[in-house]
Amino acid sequence: MIATLTKRQPKKLSNATAQPKSVRERNERITGHVVNYCIYGTIGKSGPSEFTPFSLTEAIRGGLQVHELDDLQTALAIPLKELVPKLGLSKATLHRRKETGRLAPAVSDRVVRFARLMGKAMEVLESEENAREWLTSPQIGLGGARPLDYAETEVGAREVEDLLGRIEYGVYS
Repeated sequence: MIATLTKRQPKKLSNATAQPKSVRERNERITGHVVNYCIYGTIGKSGPSEFTPFSLTEAIRGGLQVHELDDLQTALAIPLKELVPKLGLSKATLHRRKETGRLAPAVSDRVVRFARLMGKAMEVLESEENAREWLTSPQIGLGGARPLDYAETEVGAREVEDLLGRIEYGVYS
């Protein structure tokens, strides 16, 4: 008797099942608080262990929830019509994103970038109001540019962080 062996085809996983359920649930739970965590630190029940670089990266790749943009706008206290272009969004795209409930990964990355800068500015300048004022005012250390304008690119954001570090250590230039 001759037995024929057939190669078993592996099951294909859809995007919805590609991650273990516990990872998906954790990512969904924390994606609603990424901006507030970046600005204010640990909030509510979410501890530092939930906001690892991996989980933040996964949240950004999946697209932040649209309300994260509102949280950033509230923290920075600038009009949404001024913030949206800095994030590389048009009004039409923002409207579509509000319908879907999620921001694109590239926009999510910029939202987190601005939130981290706000958090660092609050830490260095010791108040939310001082941080807002500093981020929206021309700075000599940036050649007269406003930090939020300068931070529209990753290189610019790093320069703003560097300037905040110099202020923190008393080497302001």
